[in-house]
Amino acid sequence: MSRQSNSRGPIAANNDRPQRKGEDEKGMWSSMLDSVASGKKLPEKNIIVLGGSSETQADYLETLASDAPKRPQDRHKRKPVVANEFALGYTYQDVLDADHEDILARLSIYMLSDSSPSFAPLLKPIFTAQSIPESLLVLLLDWTEPWLWVRQIRDWVILLRSVTSALDAPSIAMMEQVMKEWQQRKRGISTYDTGGSGGGSDSNVTLPLSQGEWDEPLGLPLCVVCHNADKIDSLEVEQGWKEEEFDFVLQFLRTILMKHGASLIYTSNSVPNSLPTLVHSTLGIHSTLKKQALKHNVVDRDKALVPPNWDSWGKIRVLREGFDVEGTSNGWGIDIQRPLAPVADGNTDSNEANTAMQPTVDPHGEREGAVLSDYESTLPKPRTSQSTENTSSKIEVSAQSMQDFLAEQQESIFQLQAEDSQNPSTAKPSSQSKPDDRINEQIGPVQVNMGGIQFDADDVVQRLQMNREREGSGKSVEPATPDAASVMAGAKSPPEEKAQNEALNSFFANLIKRGTNSPRGTPGRDGKSGGSGRDTPTKRSEGK
Repeated sequence: MSRQSNSRGPIAANNDRPQRKGEDEKGMWSSMLDSVASGKKLPEKNIIVLGGSSETQADYLETLASDAPKRPQDRHKRKPVVANEFALGYTYQDVLDADHEDILARLSIYMLSDSSPSFAPLLKPIFTAQSIPESLLVLLLDWTEPWLWVRQIRDWVILLRSVTSALDAPSIAMMEQVMKEWQQRKRGISTYDTGGSGGGSDSNVTLPLSQGEWDEPLGLPLCVVCHNADKIDSLEVEQGWKEEEFDFVLQFLRTILMKHGASLIYTSNSVPNSLPTLVHSTLGIHSTLKKQALKHNVVDRDKALVPPNWDSWGKIRVLREGFDVEGTSNGWGIDIQRPLAPVADGNTDSNEANTAMQPTVDPHGEREGAVLSDYESTLPKPRTSQSTENTSSKIEVSAQSMQDFLAEQQESIFQLQAEDSQNPSTAKPSSQSKPDDRINEQIGPVQVNMGGIQFDADDVVQRLQMNREREGSGKSVEPATPDAASVMAGAKSPPEEKAQNEALNSFFANLIKRGTNSPRGTPGRDGKSGGSGRDTPTKRSEGK
């Protein structure tokens, strides 16, 4: 019995070997498939676009995708839909390699136009511990209203700080780690210049932060885009801006953005710019073959570009003297310290969420800010934005709407019609006198020449109208008006015609007498007449 039991042991062990071998092969293939799938998986990046209208956001997306080449297989493919009309919008873009048809990354773009605290709960789910290292904040400004930029930046910064302060502990820890990595990047060998991480013995060397740099980190890298830079010329022509105003705007933005470690760029649809390079390098997306260097530009007022970790107070002062960099930086730190309550969760009632996000009331009244008022008072505001109530001269007036104007005109027309219906006798002459007045103003009196006799046509027409009115009223005392032939012949009464005929007869008789008594009509020595050809009929009559 013992032998049988010992002989069965190895047989059972041999029967288990094929099963274990199959499990090992299955585990090997699964690991290989997982590694291949992870290699082909596209890296996903997030861009949170804040501010701007739906049209401005669409222009920004076109500018961002302008540098991307198109693959032949994507010619008949529809473009991603941009859903940004209501609340939090979304779309996506694929970043392609410069020389190959490979997709380097996919950008998930979230868009929010309003900085109201009511929309803060929509941003909270986007910031997770996994998505924070792959995210970028883009603050979109428009050159059509640069006098509102600082106020808009302040509202968005306050909103973002209230959202990030309400995140969970892992997300906050990840934000701190991301900000620490950005602060420790070496300026001379940074990823946006070399297209990758700096290597060598100097990769661990970091420069100390300068004054006013990274004092107020937001937890995510920030890029401020000032779109529609082609409107700069219209500001100079229509609003009277000069180089001092444009330099002041650039210095002010560079100073306050240094406290958040943000980058700055001016963009326009009509002029090529480095926006795709700036965004892709900030997100760590680099081409495998073609490396694009990002160069700063603070000279051209419509092509300004300030990369992250590049600016300093000394460079800002060089642009124009007299700008208080230190005072602006310290004042901005006071402006963004307006306390806000934590953001409510998505399960909370909307009314409670709005109440929780409202800023605490200042007992001394709402504070306009330490440097906000200086910025808005320095820039000349457009004439259309100034209220007529605040101006003492009262030169500008508010225009009336078209519907109200037409309603008033309709009432006045009805009133005139009612007055004309009550007084028909006065309505007719007034209506007839206006066309005559207009004719006289335009062409003046009309003189008609009939048979060598000139007469005033307006006088004839007026007499005819008076005769017709007298005939219609039955009060005519003068004889009937002459017919058209008599009017065209002279428009005169019979006594006047007789006197005129007598005058004509005497005129022609005098002409005949002059022809007979003139010395020019006598023949000369040579037998020729000394008179003109007009005396020839007279001499012939005398010969006869």
